[in-house]
Amino acid sequence: MAGEVIDLVAQVRAGTGKGAARAARREGAVPGIIYGGGQEPLPINLEFNALMKRLKAGHFLSTMFNLKIEGQVDQRVVCRGVQRHVVKDLPTHVDFLRISPTTRINLLIDVVFTNHGASPGLKRGGTLVAVRPQVQLEVTAGEIPDHIEVDLTGRNVGDVIHINDIPLPAGVKPTIERNFVIANISAPSGLRSADNVEEAAS
Repeated sequence: MAGEVIDLVAQVRAGTGKGAARAARREGAVPGIIYGGGQEPLPINLEFNALMKRLKAGHFLSTMFNLKIEGQVDQRVVCRGVQRHVVKDLPTHVDFLRISPTTRINLLIDVVFTNHGASPGLKRGGTLVAVRPQVQLEVTAGEIPDHIEVDLTGRNVGDVIHINDIPLPAGVKPTIERNFVIANISAPSGLRSADNVEEAAS
């Protein structure tokens, strides 16, 4: 399960609208807003370099943060969107949703593949094709899994792995009802070429 909640420091932003947001950016901050939780939306600023560090670390949209604002009680939040500059691709605005440990939320969770050496298909030279390296799951905010695990033991060439084949942690379920594909093991290129020759000759 997810480890210790990461702190994220912000300041209350004086004023709202485009003018206040531009002023924040000029001062090296990224404007944002916190909403939800039965409270009024709160405009905030985040220090640009600190935010970029978290974005580069990955999993920003699937991480629960402990938002620290001077003079206020710490708040648990998840990011609901990062707007970026169309040319520079740098963050220009961030939206956060307040949550409680019991809140049910939809998050993208990493898929981790294990026991590659126990897969006959991979031993034969097959290739693991990860169709969905991340899966959107409905989880409880206080019990966010770091990842879901796909055991490749016994998997052969041509095998297709669906979401229903994967044991999910208690209280976790896919946001899509259909049994969608997570990955497959494709044939080695040499075997595919031989198959193509046989098909052409037949």
